[in-house]
Amino acid sequence: MTRLRTTACLLAALATACGTPATVARTTLPTPAPTVAGISQPLDATAGLQRNGAIAAALGDIDPSRIRRIDSALVSFGTRNSFSDTTSSTRGIGAARRWIFAEFEQYARDCGGCLRVEYNSKVQSVARAQGRQVNIVDVLAWLPGRDTSRVVVISGHYDSCVCGMPGGSSDSLATAPGADDDGSGTSAVVELARVFSRRYPKGLDASIIFVTVAAEEQGLLGARQLAEWLHEHHYTVVAGMTDDIVGNVLAENGYADSTSMRIFAADPDNSPSRELGRYVWSLDRLYMPNFDVLPVWRLDRIGRGGDHEPYVSLGDAGLRFTERVENYNRQHLPTDDFAHVNFGYVANVARVNAIAVASLAAAPATPANARAARQGRAAPSAAGNVTRSGSGGQAWTLSWDASAGAVGYELLVRHTTSPTWEQVIPLGNTTRCTLARQLDDEWAGVRAVGANGARSMAASMPAPPTPVRESGAAASPPATGGRGGQPAGPPPPACGDGR
Repeated sequence: MTRLRTTACLLAALATACGTPATVARTTLPTPAPTVAGISQPLDATAGLQRNGAIAAALGDIDPSRIRRIDSALVSFGTRNSFSDTTSSTRGIGAARRWIFAEFEQYARDCGGCLRVEYNSKVQSVARAQGRQVNIVDVLAWLPGRDTSRVVVISGHYDSCVCGMPGGSSDSLATAPGADDDGSGTSAVVELARVFSRRYPKGLDASIIFVTVAAEEQGLLGARQLAEWLHEHHYTVVAGMTDDIVGNVLAENGYADSTSMRIFAADPDNSPSRELGRYVWSLDRLYMPNFDVLPVWRLDRIGRGGDHEPYVSLGDAGLRFTERVENYNRQHLPTDDFAHVNFGYVANVARVNAIAVASLAAAPATPANARAARQGRAAPSAAGNVTRSGSGGQAWTLSWDASAGAVGYELLVRHTTSPTWEQVIPLGNTTRCTLARQLDDEWAGVRAVGANGARSMAASMPAPPTPVRESGAAASPPATGGRGGQPAGPPPPACGDGR
């Protein structure tokens, strides 16, 4: 449950988190029993993830005063509308992106060149501006990992607008501070690039892209061009996440919340995005128990959108981080000003980002091609007789591809009505096993475990349908064994005790 903070307290200290966080009331699952290899265990709210000391230490490096400085600089450019001035050094989107680029370059120099800083640009026609063309420029800082083909993307959109006013979407002259939407998210991402370049100059297992994207206000255009570019160049996107509107804590009626935030994770319930949401939810409970993440199981707020959507549409795991108290007077209007951003709160959101980004990048890849095939359907023998089922359809063969760097795997199980995983079954280093339970009533998932104890996101079984691409080509459904016969060969060994 969130707490009410007094208006007086918040007005006295908008630039810092207000007061000592109260205890967060949470829905908890059973206390886990001691882990025994091969024996299923009940899970607590952390879903069996392990705390990493290096990640925990990095959280203290995230500095609200630095985030405040970055947001102040962005607001000083007057407007960051996609159609605004690109040649001035003091006003418009061109000045803003060059300033961000220079910040990233300074971090790269400070870490001995560990960051690769670049622009990703494309001239596009903007439907929301009657087809006017504009050069959409994203600013990227790459932190290469040992596996340069896998990328974790964390973004904020640096463009701004007064879209809440007539003609404001493409108004290139009106002052559009965009302090919260989305100077706050952009500032968090820029600060994350600084912290990660200092803490992890040699990178992690997967590469990380810290990116400030343009033209979100014109239809998610900067995020879409980057997501499509990554796919065209055959990168595996571990997660496409965005910070959008992460700095407001006060509603117009005086209601306040500086101790919780929201994440939005798209349907269906077994999608990569939903698994990313469960992963981040559990990580927050593990590392930041006094700053609550509220998971919202839908793509985004009703009737709204964000820069994680292009990744979701391409079949990647996508997630939106956003403030708990959303105030429309702090979005798309000249009143979205610097004075109303709480930078202690933004820093806490950035810490949740850091936990998610580091945990994803430190872990092996999520097992690919995870599938569930029902065992035990009657099948004809070579002699033409009908063989009898060993399980009567009550057992399933689970299988997945090996993940590079994994030293073992864990099976997760939950009821279909549970928002998160309820049991974990250690499997050892195998990629096939028999689950002796009625999976029709449950969800199963498999995750990879690295030598450092890092866990990947889970891959649900049965898998979700592959999304239909924009070309309209229908994808093949996943192999679930729903009406097929028992897989060829003898059933694999049991998945632990299966219970």
